[in-house]
Amino acid sequence: MKTYKNLYSEVCSIQNLVLAWRKARKGKTKRNYVKQFEKNLGKNLKILHEELKNQTYKPLSLKTFILRDPKTRKISKSHFRDRIVHHALVNILEPIYENIFIYDNCACRKGKGSLLALDRFREFQRKATKNLTSSGYCLKADIKQYFREVNHDLLFAVLRKKINDEEVMSLVKLILENNVRDNPFRKGMPLGNLTSQFFANIYLNELDQFVKHKLKAKYYLRYVDDFVLIDSSKERLAIRGGAIEDFLSEKLKLELHPQKYKIVNLSRGVDFVGFRNFYYFKLLRKRNIRNVLNKINVFSLGEISKKKMSEIIYGWNAYAKWANSYKLRKSILSRINSNQRNS
Repeated sequence: MKTYKNLYSEVCSIQNLVLAWRKARKGKTKRNYVKQFEKNLGKNLKILHEELKNQTYKPLSLKTFILRDPKTRKISKSHFRDRIVHHALVNILEPIYENIFIYDNCACRKGKGSLLALDRFREFQRKATKNLTSSGYCLKADIKQYFREVNHDLLFAVLRKKINDEEVMSLVKLILENNVRDNPFRKGMPLGNLTSQFFANIYLNELDQFVKHKLKAKYYLRYVDDFVLIDSSKERLAIRGGAIEDFLSEKLKLELHPQKYKIVNLSRGVDFVGFRNFYYFKLLRKRNIRNVLNKINVFSLGEISKKKMSEIIYGWNAYAKWANSYKLRKSILSRINSNQRNS
């Protein structure tokens, strides 16, 4: 397998840091922390360049907060200058790994995403059932507390298969250990970091390769830590599911979520990337509908501004259009308009 050396000078080059700054500021140009950094942009980028070049760079402590929308999640945000470093690192490493990722890894990649995952699910569904004329089954699973359980030593071992540059590996270690300074188990990555999403894909690429090349599964699809296998044989899926559990436990120190592991008949619908997917239509998850109704109730109490509510509904409506939801969307918009007239 080809390995890559002498990458670190590319990571910390001024040109790469300028590109990384542009990516880090995208959609955040009005934030005060961005404006502060850009008051002395040239100087700040040069300082970052010198720190990286001389290996004196140290990331600042993460800012952690709890997000409840709809699940309770602990989000950790890096300082803006550290986010520039994250983008700089990913800029150089991403092209290397894009060449080895499987096509049906749809998470956090250019040109991929949940909509491609839905299209591929539909295509696999048709192929496995001979154009919906025979029975088919889906193994649906996700990994228990994935981001909290990623083992650093195993991640480093996976990275070293392609990256033969100790300076790059030292930078990776700095970024990872910034999250777990008081954690003796050397595991976990913070939700909220670009690098966490990227390393998560690299780590689970080991699973992707196992499923595609060892188990020879044709119809396998992954979105972050949520994955499906589709097949005409329920028994074959059960065997492959057992092999996946063993592989995750032995090779990656991970386990499947016991309540979210199931094999279901495709005709009953499969919950995947935010939709309940049936043969001829898709429905929104009930949780998603409850969430938007709760937002409307909060808005009616005056706890959300009209501008903010408008942004929420615009985003939700764009998402909901991908399901068979015309009547539901019409009802939701009518309810919003009624609340605005009465406010």
